[in-house]
Amino acid sequence: MGVIDADMRAVVERAKLGFVATVCDDGSPNLSPKGTLRVYDDDHLVFLNQASPGTVANLRRDPRLEINIVDFLARRGYRFKGTAEFHEPGSAVFEWIHDWLIATQGPGYPAIEAILVTVDRVLPVDSPAYTFGHADEAALRESWARTYGVQTGS
Repeated sequence: MGVIDADMRAVVERAKLGFVATVCDDGSPNLSPKGTLRVYDDDHLVFLNQASPGTVANLRRDPRLEINIVDFLARRGYRFKGTAEFHEPGSAVFEWIHDWLIATQGPGYPAIEAILVTVDRVLPVDSPAYTFGHADEAALRESWARTYGVQTGS
Protein backbone atom coordinates (compact mmCIF):
# COMPACT_ATOMS: atom_id res chain seq x y z
CA MET A 1 0.00 0.00 0.00
CA GLY A 2 1.31 3.43 -0.95
CA VAL A 3 1.36 6.70 0.95
CA ILE A 4 -1.54 8.32 -0.94
CA ASP A 5 -4.87 7.13 0.42
CA ALA A 6 -8.46 7.55 -0.77
CA ASP A 7 -9.05 10.74 1.23
CA MET A 8 -5.90 12.35 -0.17
CA ARG A 9 -7.06 11.43 -3.68
CA ALA A 10 -10.47 12.97 -3.00
CA VAL A 11 -8.96 16.22 -1.70
CA VAL A 12 -6.69 16.53 -4.75
CA GLU A 13 -9.68 15.95 -7.02
CA ARG A 14 -11.92 18.48 -5.24
CA ALA A 15 -9.31 21.18 -4.73
CA LYS A 16 -8.38 21.51 -8.42
CA LEU A 17 -5.35 23.65 -7.59
CA GLY A 18 -2.15 22.89 -5.70
CA PHE A 19 0.87 24.96 -4.83
CA VAL A 20 4.39 23.65 -5.47
CA ALA A 21 7.19 24.95 -3.28
CA THR A 22 10.80 24.76 -4.45
CA VAL A 23 14.04 26.50 -3.51
CA CYS A 24 15.69 29.06 -5.82
CA ASP A 25 19.44 28.99 -6.43
CA ASP A 26 19.88 31.90 -4.00
CA GLY A 27 18.07 29.94 -1.26
CA SER A 28 14.85 31.93 -1.45
CA PRO A 29 11.49 30.16 -1.70
CA ASN A 30 9.50 29.75 -4.90
CA LEU A 31 5.78 28.98 -4.76
CA SER A 32 3.88 28.22 -7.94
CA PRO A 33 0.21 27.29 -8.47
CA LYS A 34 -0.46 24.13 -10.48
CA GLY A 35 -3.87 23.48 -11.99
CA THR A 36 -2.80 20.18 -13.56
CA LEU A 37 -1.88 18.44 -10.31
CA ARG A 38 -3.24 14.87 -10.28
CA VAL A 39 -2.71 11.66 -8.33
CA TYR A 40 -0.83 9.28 -10.64
CA ASP A 41 -0.82 6.24 -8.34
CA ASP A 42 -0.55 5.40 -4.64
CA ASP A 43 2.99 6.80 -4.41
CA HIS A 44 3.08 9.58 -7.01
CA LEU A 45 1.58 12.92 -7.91
CA VAL A 46 2.07 14.46 -11.34
CA PHE A 47 1.69 17.88 -12.93
CA LEU A 48 2.55 19.46 -16.25
CA ASN A 49 5.17 22.04 -17.00
CA GLN A 50 2.97 24.44 -18.95
CA ALA A 51 4.67 27.74 -18.17
CA SER A 52 6.89 27.15 -15.15
CA PRO A 53 10.46 28.15 -15.94
CA GLY A 54 11.33 29.01 -12.33
CA THR A 55 9.85 25.84 -10.84
CA VAL A 56 11.48 23.68 -13.51
CA ALA A 57 14.90 25.32 -13.12
CA ASN A 58 14.72 24.85 -9.36
CA LEU A 59 13.70 21.18 -9.65
CA ARG A 60 16.43 20.41 -12.20
CA ARG A 61 18.96 21.76 -9.72
CA ASP A 62 17.32 20.29 -6.60
CA PRO A 63 14.45 17.82 -7.12
CA ARG A 64 13.04 18.19 -3.60
CA LEU A 65 9.67 19.88 -3.32
CA GLU A 66 6.55 20.24 -1.25
CA ILE A 67 3.04 20.41 -2.67
CA ASN A 68 0.23 21.91 -0.63
CA ILE A 69 -3.33 21.26 -1.64
CA VAL A 70 -6.35 22.36 0.38
CA ASP A 71 -10.06 21.90 -0.16
CA PHE A 72 -11.02 25.51 0.52
CA LEU A 73 -14.59 24.68 1.54
CA ALA A 74 -13.64 21.90 3.96
CA ARG A 75 -10.67 23.91 5.21
CA ARG A 76 -8.39 20.90 5.15
CA GLY A 77 -5.88 19.24 2.89
CA TYR A 78 -2.39 17.81 2.71
CA ARG A 79 1.30 18.65 2.41
CA PHE A 80 3.06 16.21 0.11
CA LYS A 81 6.86 16.13 0.38
CA GLY A 82 8.93 14.33 -2.19
CA THR A 83 11.23 14.42 -5.18
CA ALA A 84 10.56 15.24 -8.80
CA GLU A 85 11.61 13.59 -12.04
CA PHE A 86 10.92 14.79 -15.56
CA HIS A 87 9.04 12.88 -18.26
CA GLU A 88 9.13 14.02 -21.88
CA PRO A 89 6.33 13.74 -24.47
CA GLY A 90 5.95 10.14 -25.54
CA SER A 91 6.57 8.70 -22.08
CA ALA A 92 3.70 6.88 -20.34
CA VAL A 93 3.57 9.47 -17.54
CA PHE A 94 3.46 12.42 -19.93
CA GLU A 95 0.82 10.85 -22.15
CA TRP A 96 -1.37 9.98 -19.15
CA ILE A 97 -1.47 13.55 -17.80
CA HIS A 98 -1.58 15.08 -21.28
CA ASP A 99 -4.62 12.95 -22.18
CA TRP A 100 -6.32 14.26 -19.03
CA LEU A 101 -5.46 17.85 -20.00
CA ILE A 102 -6.95 17.45 -23.47
CA ALA A 103 -10.07 15.71 -22.10
CA THR A 104 -10.73 18.39 -19.48
CA GLN A 105 -9.40 21.59 -21.07
CA GLY A 106 -9.46 20.85 -24.78
CA PRO A 107 -6.66 21.31 -27.29
CA GLY A 108 -4.43 24.33 -27.34
CA TYR A 109 -3.01 24.26 -23.81
CA PRO A 110 0.77 23.94 -23.58
CA ALA A 111 2.32 20.78 -22.20
CA ILE A 112 6.11 20.85 -22.29
CA GLU A 113 6.85 17.93 -19.98
CA ALA A 114 5.38 16.07 -17.02
CA ILE A 115 6.83 16.26 -13.53
CA LEU A 116 6.31 13.03 -11.59
CA VAL A 117 6.62 13.42 -7.83
CA THR A 118 7.58 10.47 -5.68
CA VAL A 119 5.80 11.22 -2.40
CA ASP A 120 7.95 10.40 0.63
CA ARG A 121 5.87 12.02 3.35
CA VAL A 122 2.36 13.39 3.76
CA LEU A 123 1.20 15.70 6.53
CA PRO A 124 -2.35 16.91 7.09
CA VAL A 125 -3.35 20.56 6.84
CA ASP A 126 -6.33 21.34 9.06
CA SER A 127 -8.02 24.59 9.97
CA PRO A 128 -7.92 25.67 13.60
CA ALA A 129 -11.72 25.34 13.36
CA TYR A 130 -11.21 21.58 13.72
CA THR A 131 -8.63 21.75 16.49
CA PHE A 132 -10.06 24.53 18.62
CA GLY A 133 -13.62 24.89 17.41
CA HIS A 134 -14.40 21.17 17.12
CA ALA A 135 -15.93 21.88 13.73
CA ASP A 136 -17.84 19.36 11.69
CA GLU A 137 -16.56 19.11 8.10
CA ALA A 138 -20.04 19.06 6.55
CA ALA A 139 -21.03 22.16 8.51
CA LEU A 140 -17.81 23.95 7.53
CA ARG A 141 -18.31 23.07 3.85
CA GLU A 142 -21.87 24.38 3.97
CA SER A 143 -20.88 27.58 5.77
CA TRP A 144 -18.00 28.41 3.43
CA ALA A 145 -20.06 27.51 0.36
CA ARG A 146 -22.63 30.10 1.48
CA THR A 147 -19.90 32.62 2.18
CA TYR A 148 -18.41 32.21 -1.30
CA GLY A 149 -21.74 31.68 -3.08
CA VAL A 150 -20.66 28.22 -4.28
CA GLN A 151 -23.07 25.40 -5.15
CA THR A 152 -21.84 22.15 -3.57
CA GLY A 153 -24.34 19.73 -5.11
CA SER A 154 -25.58 18.55 -1.72
